[in-house]
Amino acid sequence: MTTGKINVSVENIFPLIKKFLYSDHEIFLRELVSNGTDATLKLKHLISIGEAKVEYGNPVIEIKVDKEGKKIHIIDQGLGMTADEVEKYINQVAFSGAEEFLDKYKDSAKDSGIIGHFGLGFYSAFMVAEKVEIITKSYKDEPAAHWTCDGSPEFTLEPADKTSRGTEIILHIAEDSLEFLEDSKISGLLNKYNKFMPVPIKFGTRTETLPKPEDAPEDYVNETVEIDNIINNPTPAWTKQPSELSDEDYKNFYRELYPMQFEDPLFNIHLNVDYPFNLTGILYFPKLGSDMQIQKDKIQLYQNQVYVTDNVEGIVPEFLTMLKGVIDSPDIPLNVSRSGLQADGAVKKISNYITRKVADKLKALFNENRADFEQKWNDIKIVLEYGMLSEDKFYEKAGAFVLYPTVDNTYFTLEELKEKLKENQTDKDGKLVILYAGNKDAQHSYIETAKEKGYQVLLLDSPIISHLIQKIEGDNSGLTFVRVDSDHIDNLIKKEENTISKLSDEEKETLKTSLETYIPKAYSVQLEAMDSQAAPFIITQPEFMRRMKEMSQSGGGGMFGMGNMPEMYNLIVNTNSDLATSILNTEDKTHQEHLVKQALDLAKLSQNLLKGEALTAFVKRSFEMIK
Repeated sequence: MTTGKINVSVENIFPLIKKFLYSDHEIFLRELVSNGTDATLKLKHLISIGEAKVEYGNPVIEIKVDKEGKKIHIIDQGLGMTADEVEKYINQVAFSGAEEFLDKYKDSAKDSGIIGHFGLGFYSAFMVAEKVEIITKSYKDEPAAHWTCDGSPEFTLEPADKTSRGTEIILHIAEDSLEFLEDSKISGLLNKYNKFMPVPIKFGTRTETLPKPEDAPEDYVNETVEIDNIINNPTPAWTKQPSELSDEDYKNFYRELYPMQFEDPLFNIHLNVDYPFNLTGILYFPKLGSDMQIQKDKIQLYQNQVYVTDNVEGIVPEFLTMLKGVIDSPDIPLNVSRSGLQADGAVKKISNYITRKVADKLKALFNENRADFEQKWNDIKIVLEYGMLSEDKFYEKAGAFVLYPTVDNTYFTLEELKEKLKENQTDKDGKLVILYAGNKDAQHSYIETAKEKGYQVLLLDSPIISHLIQKIEGDNSGLTFVRVDSDHIDNLIKKEENTISKLSDEEKETLKTSLETYIPKAYSVQLEAMDSQAAPFIITQPEFMRRMKEMSQSGGGGMFGMGNMPEMYNLIVNTNSDLATSILNTEDKTHQEHLVKQALDLAKLSQNLLKGEALTAFVKRSFEMIK
C-alpha cells in the first residue's frame, strides 16, 4: 500500500474547492459523469485506431445511491487507470488527463467527441463528500488500484481485486449534503446536466411487461422483466445531419427539450459547422407575438453533449435569446465551474455565424413559401425587428425577407413598398411618405380617410417600431414614415394644390382666439382649410414628439426624460366646415362654449381619449341634445 500527500501547492485546497472553486455544488455529478463519459469515449477511440486490443461492447455509466450507507457510486466501463495513472492524474491536481490525451492524439481524436478541458472536475466530488474512493482497472493488463482520500492532502493507494475494466468512484456523502442521497434529487440532476450525454447512463431499473404470445393459453399471466433504466438520449437530434431528420423528428426533439411546452414551434434552424470552429445545434422559433416581456435564456448550451448553462449571453446574438433550442460547441471557453462564459475572439465568430445562418434560413423560408412566411409574420416579427436594430450584419440581410403588413393584411418588403407607393404617396418635395397605424381600431377614422385618398396604410404595432423606422429613415434619405393620426391627411402627404379657406385671415384670428378660450392647454390649435365635408375637429399627435416619447419609453431615443413628458396633441380645425362658421358667428358665449366642447369631445372620442368623468359628462350632454 502506498500513502502520501497529494501534490498541491496549498495545504487547504479541499476547503477552497468546497467553498470557492465551484459556485454550484450540484455540478459534482455532472463532472463525475462527464469524466466517466470521457473515459469511455477515449477507449472507443483507442480501439478504433488499433491501440487498445479489447472489445468495446455496450458500455454504460451507472449511478447507484446507497441511502443507508450514505454513499453514491458512479461506475463506468471506460479505459480505467493503472496505479501509476492514478498517481499521475488524480494526485497531481493541475494535470488534466483529457488535455494530455487530446494533445497526444490531436489529429486522430479530432472527431471522437472527447470532452476534455475538465481539469479539476474530479475534485468537485469533495464539495459533497467527506471521503472519496476510486476503484479502477485499466484496459491494459495491469492490476486494479484502490485510491482513498478523506478530504485532506493525505491519500492511500493500494491494489484492488476489481476484475472488470473501468472505474468506480464512491462518494461518502458529508452530513451537510445528505439531500444528494435522495433518488429524486439525483434523477433531477441527471436529467438537467446529462440528458443528452453520448454514453448511456443507467440509474436504477424499471419493470416492463412482456407482450402476450399469440399462442398463449387463456389463463396466461403476462411476464414482467426488470430492465435497465437509461435516463439519457445519447444521440439527440442536433448530433445528426439535417437530411436524417423529418419535420416530425424536429418537433419531437422540441418536446423532449421542453416537456411543458404544448405548442409546436413555427420552424427551426439547424446549425452545423466545422470550420473555422465546431458548432452544432438547433434553434426553434416559438410563437412570440408583439410582447417583449418574455422569458429569455431558454437556449441550452452544451459542450460535447454535456449541459453547461441556459445563460447564452455572448454566444448567441442578443436578439436570438428569445428563441429556444440547443447550441453545442467544444470551442466555447468556459471558466473552472463552467457556470459562466468568457468572451474571446472565437465566441464573437460563433455569434456572427449564428446571425448569418439565421438570416440565410429566413431568406430561404421566405423564398420557398412566401404565403406560409406571411402567415407566421406576426409571431416572429419582434425577433427580426430587434435583430435589425441590434445586429448590423442581420440588418444588411433583412431587406430580403422582413415584411411590412398593411391594415388590409397584405405584405410587402421595403423595396416592394417603395415601388408600390412611389406614384401615389410621393409628396411635392419628392419624398416618399409611408403611412402607418399602430392600432387599427383606435386609429380607424384616420385609416379610412387615408384609404379614401387611395393611400396604403401599414400596420406597425411592435413596441420597438419607433426605433426601427428611425433607423430605416436614416438609411433611406428619400423616405419617411408617418403615423396616420399625426396630422390631417393633406398635411401628411403634401401635394401641390392647396385648398382655399372660405374664412378671411381676420376671421381665422377671431375664431382661433375664441377656440383657445375653451380648449385645454394640452392641445395646440391649428386652423386648416380642408374639404368642407371633412371632419370639423381632428386631434393629432405630432409625429416627432410622439415617436421620441415612445423611443424613450422602450429604451433610447436620445432625449433624456422624454418618456415622462405629458402627452401633447394638435387640434386641427377645418375652417371650411359649417361648425367653424357657427362657432365664429355665435354671439351667445354659453352656446359657443357648448359647441366647442361638444366638438372637442367627439374628436377625443375618435382617438379613444375621452374617459372617466369627461366621458360621463359628454354622454349626459348628448342625451340632453336629443330629448
